[in-house]
Amino acid sequence: MNVLLIGSGGREHALAWALAKSPVLNRLFVAPGNAGTEELAQNVTLDVSDHDAVVDFCEENAISFVVVGPEVPLVDGLADTLEAANIRTFGPSQAAARLEGSKAFTKEMCMRAGVPTAAYGRFDTAEAAKSYVKTQGAPIVIKADGLAAGKGVTIAQTEAEALRAIDECFDGTFGAAGAEVVIEEFLEGEEASFFVLSDGENALPLATAQDHKRAFDNDTGPNTGGMGAYSPAPVMTEEMVERVMTQIIKPTIKDMKDQGCPFKGVLYAGLMITSDGPKLIEYNVRFGDPECQVLMMRLKSDVLPALLACSEGILDDLETEWTDEPAVTVVMAANGYPGSYERGTVIKGVAAAAEDPDVEIFHAGTKLVDGALTAAGGRVLNVTARGKTVSDAQAKAYAAIKKIDWPKGFNRTDIGWRAIEREQQG
Repeated sequence: MNVLLIGSGGREHALAWALAKSPVLNRLFVAPGNAGTEELAQNVTLDVSDHDAVVDFCEENAISFVVVGPEVPLVDGLADTLEAANIRTFGPSQAAARLEGSKAFTKEMCMRAGVPTAAYGRFDTAEAAKSYVKTQGAPIVIKADGLAAGKGVTIAQTEAEALRAIDECFDGTFGAAGAEVVIEEFLEGEEASFFVLSDGENALPLATAQDHKRAFDNDTGPNTGGMGAYSPAPVMTEEMVERVMTQIIKPTIKDMKDQGCPFKGVLYAGLMITSDGPKLIEYNVRFGDPECQVLMMRLKSDVLPALLACSEGILDDLETEWTDEPAVTVVMAANGYPGSYERGTVIKGVAAAAEDPDVEIFHAGTKLVDGALTAAGGRVLNVTARGKTVSDAQAKAYAAIKKIDWPKGFNRTDIGWRAIEREQQG
């Protein structure tokens, strides 16, 4: 089977790494890919916003399955175009992708389906949004309604901070994503990432994870796309997984089907585990980045049949197998991220860092220039390790990082701290 994987980040390198191991796979293409995927597949220059061009490429190269990694092509309806051309696709339709493309859409779904979530208001003017904040007080959460690459959310500790965040949205900081704003109550608890595969009717729970959104140690600094993650998430006990499936996932899958837009693909629930139980913070309609990296490190099953089952509606016949060993991934980012940063800086020592068989270096924003590995984005490398415990996996990841020579980059030094704290408490 020939497969086309859409995307260029660490998530896509991890997916390519997993797909490349499948005995079902014949040829793997990645568009556009990065320096890491180039070692596993054929990178291709393809404008994925030109849906007809993607269809033409698939027909010319006998592609029988397309895996869409990032959210933007899904929200733009790429899966619809491919399915209309009889090309099987992993990823939801444009209508179903609204679960990530519009926070207001998701909130309305929660109200219909009885999914527990934070109380909220939605606003299309700054004046009305500010009035709501003044009534509710702080802390409070301000969200640009649309896609903002993980950066459109402000957890405002003060009313003044909330008002500034509203101005940022309506002043165009996040482009069209900020044309409408959703304001939510601040939830107390522990966050977790929960993933399920869905074929539109059935839902298969995958492994759990926790990520670290803040740029710096001790969860300080600005929000980012994610500075590291670990799996499994200790807070997601068997009982909690069952509650999430019963109260959040299954009602969502049913409601989407009832609304005429069944969800097919991977559904990523960002959760807050509160004293009252699990509550939905947000949905994403693709694998998390960097959570995908730790999931793929722990997945023992062949990933390709699992993704195909979502497209073919046969998920009820499938099971996945996972290693009990935890995995940790640490993001190495360019200095200045998530603000402005320098591109083209040279990175050395990656091969040496990956010599440990329990370590994989997943590339994100990288490019080969005249044989040299260079940084081509904000989040650049995902140093990922498996271990007997989270502490062990963390130690392996940081030992690998020490072998990487990149003065223009930085990383957090405390990824996995919550789980390690639990381990130390016994």
